[in-house]
Amino acid sequence: MVDAAMRVSHRERDQAVEILRVAAGDGRLTGAELEERVEAALAARTVGDLRDLTADLPWEGMPPQPAEVLRIDQRFGEGKRTGGWRVPRRMEVRLMFTDLKLDFTEAVIAHSTLEIEVDLRIGGNLTLVTPPGVVVDADGITKSRGEIKLPPVPGPETPVHLRVLLTGTSTGGDIVARPPRRLPWQRHRAKPGAGDTG
Repeated sequence: MVDAAMRVSHRERDQAVEILRVAAGDGRLTGAELEERVEAALAARTVGDLRDLTADLPWEGMPPQPAEVLRIDQRFGEGKRTGGWRVPRRMEVRLMFTDLKLDFTEAVIAHSTLEIEVDLRIGGNLTLVTPPGVVVDADGITKSRGEIKLPPVPGPETPVHLRVLLTGTSTGGDIVARPPRRLPWQRHRAKPGAGDTG
């Protein structure tokens, strides 16, 4: 049994946050409870602090911790990360004649920041699907060709769950961040009409 007074590591805080986010996705926590507990988990100093925050939540079936670095090096075709993919701390993305989509709508987010180093060459395009709470910063991109299109920065009333920091170069590709066309709960509640094509 681990001593409750033992100091916790960054990885243990991240694991607790992931447990909280998954629990909220399952409907075990409200949005307000999630926000309050995540804030407390990030400020936790001891194992006991974290236990108190997750004691009433299941650990079984938890996905493994996300990789520290995810590398995507692709030429030609399409690539995507959608659904409940696990967001790492850092990504290295190199694309040529490839469209890559990173959809954060249902992603498992265990860290507050994701660093993406990009190398976009001719025809290498990156699309980020960003639900409320996910903010993209592309100030670190050196661009000689291609476009960068980002949504407006949300106001202080919108809590930020994930900040995506883009760095690297674009010598021929586009970077686009856009909101999802429908959020998960909107898809479940939508009632198809006579002219609805999905």
